[in-house]
Amino acid sequence: MSGPLTGYRVIEIAGIGPGPFAAMMLSDMGAEVIRVERSQAVRGPAPTTPGFDILQRGRRNIAIDLKNPEGVETLLRLVESADALIEGFRPGVMERLGVGPDDCLARNPRVVFGRMTGWGQTGLYANAAGHDINYISLAGALAHFGRAGEGPVPPMNMVGDFGGGGMFLAFGVVCALLEAAKSGNGQVVDAAMVDGTAVLMTMFWAFSQMGAHDENARGTNLLDTGAHFYDAYECKDGKHISIGSIESQFYAELLKLTGLEDDPEFVKQMDKSQWPHLKKRIAEVFKSKTRDEWCSIMEATDVCFAPVLTMSEAATHPHNVERNMIIEIAGVKQPAPAPRFSRTVPEVASAPAHPGQHSREILESWGFTAPEVERLLASGAVVDA
Repeated sequence: MSGPLTGYRVIEIAGIGPGPFAAMMLSDMGAEVIRVERSQAVRGPAPTTPGFDILQRGRRNIAIDLKNPEGVETLLRLVESADALIEGFRPGVMERLGVGPDDCLARNPRVVFGRMTGWGQTGLYANAAGHDINYISLAGALAHFGRAGEGPVPPMNMVGDFGGGGMFLAFGVVCALLEAAKSGNGQVVDAAMVDGTAVLMTMFWAFSQMGAHDENARGTNLLDTGAHFYDAYECKDGKHISIGSIESQFYAELLKLTGLEDDPEFVKQMDKSQWPHLKKRIAEVFKSKTRDEWCSIMEATDVCFAPVLTMSEAATHPHNVERNMIIEIAGVKQPAPAPRFSRTVPEVASAPAHPGQHSREILESWGFTAPEVERLLASGAVVDA
């Protein structure tokens, strides 16, 4: 391992979505992350081929029965050697299992206890079920995704689960680790997707109060597809391009390369009353050529242009290939770690593991004696695949 978090040890309590994403981010940056699975997840010997869930890349896997007192003690023993633990259960679940923040901090006062939920540890919705679409709704984000005259359009689950959730959990854990290095004390990180999504909306809170964004007129504003110079357009071949020519010099380049520079209707760029009409007109222009033709005209110019690519297309685009943005591990394509560092270069430690694949190995390397390991495996408190 060579990333900037090399030397840190993190325990990930198995979950789905944002928790594994946060663990992946920490692992990509060099932390040793072990994923603790439920013992019931082990269904026989681990397959010889790697797993395909690349959110679980870079971590070894141990299966522990947390309903078994010896399993609980095993986890707490691991906590003694850890810098952080992250979990994604509803509020109170870890406490009922006997491995909540108080239990863990009693065993290791320096440990950072990261908690990932949708609604947070407190509040009216705290114990309710939910998914990304619900969290970004309550945070005031979903209402603003969509075109004029249409309903809100959920932006897949990137905003709540990953942007407002897993990324904020990883950020919070690293912040707490930095503070613990100075104070010697751990603490609890309450990362809620609803909170993180609200923070992602900061600029739009500013715009709204400055009169630059009408929250009651979805799809009519500068950055929500209202403007003719900031949108995605269909081309002759049915594919799409994206335009973001906000600044005047970029707008001038857009008009030049579309042949509209002498058209008087396009002179008043920021006249919102003209945007719907100008959008129809420029859409007709973009429909006159294929995506590749527009790429040959606008790519690498100051129009603020890019083709709208699928994941497979993005993997082979020359810019992304030059930056090695999409890598392949054990035959599985996936995004490379980001951000990039000049000295402590991050790397993916391994392909995704299977439940319990490294149970024995983890116990041995985290300080358990050989007799202890054999006893835990024999009792079923820990299961080895």
